[in-house]
Amino acid sequence: MLWIAGAGGVGREALDTAFAAGVPVAGFLDDRAVGLTVRGLPVLAPAELPPGSPYLIGIADPAVRERLAALLDGRGGRPATLVHPRALIAPETELGPGCLVMGGAYVSSSVRLGAHSQVHYNATVGHDTVLGDRVTVYPGGNVSGSVLLEDDTTVGSNAVVLQGRKIGRGAFVGAAAVVTRDVPAGTTVIGSPARPLVRDA
Repeated sequence: MLWIAGAGGVGREALDTAFAAGVPVAGFLDDRAVGLTVRGLPVLAPAELPPGSPYLIGIADPAVRERLAALLDGRGGRPATLVHPRALIAPETELGPGCLVMGGAYVSSSVRLGAHSQVHYNATVGHDTVLGDRVTVYPGGNVSGSVLLEDDTTVGSNAVVLQGRKIGRGAFVGAAAVVTRDVPAGTTVIGSPARPLVRDA
């Protein structure tokens, strides 16, 4: 039975996806909620994952996903990929271990999703796009064709990334932003057209 790491919002949405897909869930793994019951399921500490069990990380933060994957793999866990039955995955698309694709998502032809990536509900990923590890496309995000989203990048809700762009490692595309040019690693961009966020000193 599947264990979901994270009992917060994304974790509960992952549970909804599992229920819709007919995947039985044993419980949640979350240090902040150990001993509680969430949606009728027990919550254990991540270090208590039964060895050899399948797991899925239902947490948005890519750094936390990376840390948890290392911990759970070290316990002999097996990262599971979970796809909602109302998501559309086109031919010649590769889903890495631990991917989560929610209801209403559309992943087009010849796309590659890296390990522990997430495509949230009603998001779209265009043809020949590559998502690195731990990439997140939030609800309504629209990633056009032939885009490269490097490891640990995030595309915010209703943001648009135009054809052929590259989003550098750890970059964050703000909600409703329109990316018309490449985004350097570690940069947060907002607006239309998207520009780097300037923080007050």
